[in-house]
Amino acid sequence: MNAVVAPPPTAVTAASALAAQFARVRARSVALAAPLSAEDAMVQSMPDASPSKWHLAHTTWFFERFVLATQPDYVAFDADWHYLFNSYYQSIGPAHARPQRGLLSRPSLDEVLRFRSLIDQRVLAALQADALDEQATRQLVLGLHHEQQHQELLLTDIKHALWSNPLQPAYRDDLPRSTGTASPLAWIHSPEQIVEIGAPAWPAHATFAYDNESPVHRVLVPAHALANRPVSNSEFRRFVEAGGYREPAHWMSEGWSLCQQEHWQHPLYWDDALAREFTLAGWRALDPDAPVCHLSYFEADAYARWAGARLPTEFEWEAAAAGQAQQGNFADSGRLHPAAPDQGSAPDRHLQLFGDVWEWTSSAYGAYPGFRTFEGNLGEYNGKFMCGQWVLRGGSCATPADHIRPSYRNFFAPSARWQFAGLRLAKDAA
Repeated sequence: MNAVVAPPPTAVTAASALAAQFARVRARSVALAAPLSAEDAMVQSMPDASPSKWHLAHTTWFFERFVLATQPDYVAFDADWHYLFNSYYQSIGPAHARPQRGLLSRPSLDEVLRFRSLIDQRVLAALQADALDEQATRQLVLGLHHEQQHQELLLTDIKHALWSNPLQPAYRDDLPRSTGTASPLAWIHSPEQIVEIGAPAWPAHATFAYDNESPVHRVLVPAHALANRPVSNSEFRRFVEAGGYREPAHWMSEGWSLCQQEHWQHPLYWDDALAREFTLAGWRALDPDAPVCHLSYFEADAYARWAGARLPTEFEWEAAAAGQAQQGNFADSGRLHPAAPDQGSAPDRHLQLFGDVWEWTSSAYGAYPGFRTFEGNLGEYNGKFMCGQWVLRGGSCATPADHIRPSYRNFFAPSARWQFAGLRLAKDAA
């Protein structure tokens, strides 16, 4: 009797796989905004943040402008919205001022959601019809990663807006609580070595990476030690209780001036009793074992000096992360807050390199040797911000798990506090 040979499985085309990814990422943004009222979605609590409605509209504008508009005779949903929802792409036209995004009461949230739905239909139809050329397809892929960045910003921006409300309501009151316990702090030593840093340039290389992650190049990393985990709330509280915010010797000059000007006394979202912190679930008791977060670079650096250590360079961090499993407390876990790991003590390996908190490094955000921006208008995406910013690594509890990699370079101004940013200590070899 002849064996029956099963037919090979139907191949999933690249277009259908991309369509599934597009639908998933786009649905995630709408789900993140679902707990918000129309009034919540319009609030802009500070110039550095944006309203949730604007995030929903801007990410949709990106697909319309950089994907659909590449097609012949494409008619825009509303040509006036190009001005409203452009961010900083000056090469394609002027944009509404960032500090005034909270003034956009019109279009309404319902209109923005209809805009999203229609653009989603048009993009999916174009994919199904194989109507996107190579450039439009590349820009669609970039747009998905761009939207995932805005998903994290939507969470951090609405957290700041709700905290700024005198009622300080919760974004969601059903978020799970942490159950982990911090591992004892230990040092993991690394010898002097030459390491490869960065990612191959995309799209020449099939795996996506932003232009600021390339090219791959070699760096001499001196002998050093990294802490096995990020600094915890209880450790940072000791710094506060020891007068760390009152002693200028620990601080960069600019940071100390800002600390005095803004009356910083503890991390953003802690209460003055150092017992509670404001979270996306509202006020909760400060978890002593969870990684400290919502620190500026200046606060992270001051703590490191007080602790007799320093911040790692981004090359020390990436060398430690290379080859590590990218497991961690990401947005996918549903906690939306840093947590101590459940795996217990691990003094001989790095914990929480990915997820929980972005880790400030001592590296200024600049170009790698041989850096080239993305071609065309999207060359404005990263390169023009390489001034006055500092690099953070590893992702956070608000980062989608499939958005991060060891070479990923986030960057913010050193004064930024509203992101889920913490620190890991480093020190020179003895």
